[in-house]
Amino acid sequence: MHNNKFIPLASPDITDSDITEVVRVLKSGMLVQGPEVEQLEKKIASFIGVKHCIAASNGTATLHMSLIAMGIGPGDEVIVPAFSYIATANVVELTGAICRFVDIDIQTFNINADAIEKAISPKTKAIIVVHEFGLSADISKIISIADKHRIPVIEDAACALGATEDEKNVGSFGRVGSFSLHPRKAISSGEGGLITTNDTDLSDKLRILRNHGIRMRDGKMDFVAAGFNYRMTDFQAVLVTSQLKRLPEILNVKSGLAKVYFEELDPSRLQLPSVPAGRRHTWQTFHVLLPDDLDQMQVISQLRSRGVGTNYGAQCIPYQTYYAEKYKLDSAALFPNALKSFKRGLALPIYEKLSVKDIKYISQQLNDITSKRV
Repeated sequence: MHNNKFIPLASPDITDSDITEVVRVLKSGMLVQGPEVEQLEKKIASFIGVKHCIAASNGTATLHMSLIAMGIGPGDEVIVPAFSYIATANVVELTGAICRFVDIDIQTFNINADAIEKAISPKTKAIIVVHEFGLSADISKIISIADKHRIPVIEDAACALGATEDEKNVGSFGRVGSFSLHPRKAISSGEGGLITTNDTDLSDKLRILRNHGIRMRDGKMDFVAAGFNYRMTDFQAVLVTSQLKRLPEILNVKSGLAKVYFEELDPSRLQLPSVPAGRRHTWQTFHVLLPDDLDQMQVISQLRSRGVGTNYGAQCIPYQTYYAEKYKLDSAALFPNALKSFKRGLALPIYEKLSVKDIKYISQQLNDITSKRV
């Protein structure tokens, strides 16, 4: 056990100044969506470099609303990476549309851009691109493919606030970007999500859907859509606004910790993550692949016994029971990289409260475990 302390996989860094801001809003009595949400939306839009930001209750709601606002429903197809958190596909199912899964690049864990075109059909109405673990996908290339076929791109940037390709923020390439504010992200409101877009008409639709389908007319509420209650509270919003000031510093710290992992981990036994030139990784997760001769769950158990919290990184979605039973796809044959990443992947702790000493300890323990068969 490292200094007699357990190192969890994630631990949000909420400071006294963050708490002070939340208390200020709580004392104001304005607890629902209000001026603090509006202020956060302006700051995020400016940070990402888009015209509009719509804050919502979580990062799944943002994806779901985006699909609904774009008119996607039964009979439509949506291209989805085969390796992601399950919510990426669940939102498609909730609209009644069909998932068309595409395998990933085993080096970056992002959707294989070269395989997307083969999955496009006359029924394809959107492409969801996930910036997995905080690394931009090959988004410029994907946008070119999508534009050629006149298909909108939804960027699932849940893990990737601050990630860039050629110094342009993810969330500004596609028709919409979707971010999560879950506690495992760089900044958090506990639960929360953000949508970014340059499409003013779509922004208006999203705001209506977020709030029960309400549009104000002549100072009165008019219900113009079957909407949701996907609002964010003001005290959540101010918590994010407070942390947003520190985001560049947070990302720099995480980048430094990633460098220590690269220096300390044994690349002869572990496949370390790859960061293509021109992309900034936010390191929501430092994701490695274990060798084939080790049992993933036993490694996780052994690390836990040594005071290190780890887990697998994401799901091979078509391999999960619901999707396997519905789509009956052979994941091993069709999505070998996604299946390998699911079965061999290991997410290591990487957040600003950790020290270089912590990262070295985690690396030493993993090197020791992987130096022998489990």
